Amino acid sequence: MDDVRIKLTFNNEEVIVKMYDHPTSRDFLTLLPLTLTFRDYAGAEKISELPKRLSTKDAPSGSDPSVGDFAYYSPWGNLAIFYRDSGYASGLIILGKIESGIEKLARINGDFTVTIELLEQREK
Repeated sequence: MDDVRIKLTFNNEEVIVKMYDHPTSRDFLTLLPLTLTFRDYAGAEKISELPKRLSTKDAPSGSDPSVGDFAYYSPWGNLAIFYRDSGYASGLIILGKIESGIEKLARINGDFTVTIELLEQREK
């Protein structure tokens, strides 16, 4: 699963996320493509409910997210995209990291729709 990236498309903008290789990320990738509605949460992240809960096999007990982290919050079963630094959260599993464009997400007010799809692998 080296160099797996996903594309988030919203409001005629694109954000690319480099995914990490672990069971929760791989489980998330099986859901793609997805169209989800995100909303702001706590002035630090955009969140959305997933259609099903993801595997937490071999996952850490929690994480301390930073700006650009693309994560799964297992207690609620939702995705979280962090546009501000946030403190340690029990049950938070980082799925990947936004490579560019986090400021595009931070500027959005209110609910918005995001299409998430797998980017095609480039030949090496």
